[in-house]
Amino acid sequence: MKRNICLIWRSKYNEEKNVEVIKTANFCKKNNIKFYLANNFKLAIKLDLDGVYISAFNNSLRHNNYLLKKKFKILGSAHNQFEINCKKNQRIKELFISPIFKKKNRSPLGLFKVQNLIQLFKGPKIALGGVNKTNIKLLKLTKFRGFAAIKYFE
Repeated sequence: MKRNICLIWRSKYNEEKNVEVIKTANFCKKNNIKFYLANNFKLAIKLDLDGVYISAFNNSLRHNNYLLKKKFKILGSAHNQFEINCKKNQRIKELFISPIFKKKNRSPLGLFKVQNLIQLFKGPKIALGGVNKTNIKLLKLTKFRGFAAIKYFE
């Protein structure tokens, strides 16, 4: 897999008051790292970020009315067919499918179900959820463009 690194800022707090978002955005620009903000189009546009990540629970279509610069990319995540269809309506460009492998609090989709879900979205797909150094080899059996992880890097 090609090594493209990007950062998605997900926070349950008000990002507009969070100086850390601005510091991280500046760091990413200096280091040529793509930076996406979760579910906050207005702030992402204001800070001239690379785009927005729309989480699976976000079904809003309001952003379809925004004028976005050409390079502004919309990413999204889904856990099932219904959510994938919703993400298509939100006009996302890349899809995170989750959870691929077993996590503490979630049952995995499993590779067979994932293969079926992959067929529903034409753009690039990213594996998310439960990826570790042992099972990452199994991703080569799929059509994922890459993977996203936290535990993998700890």
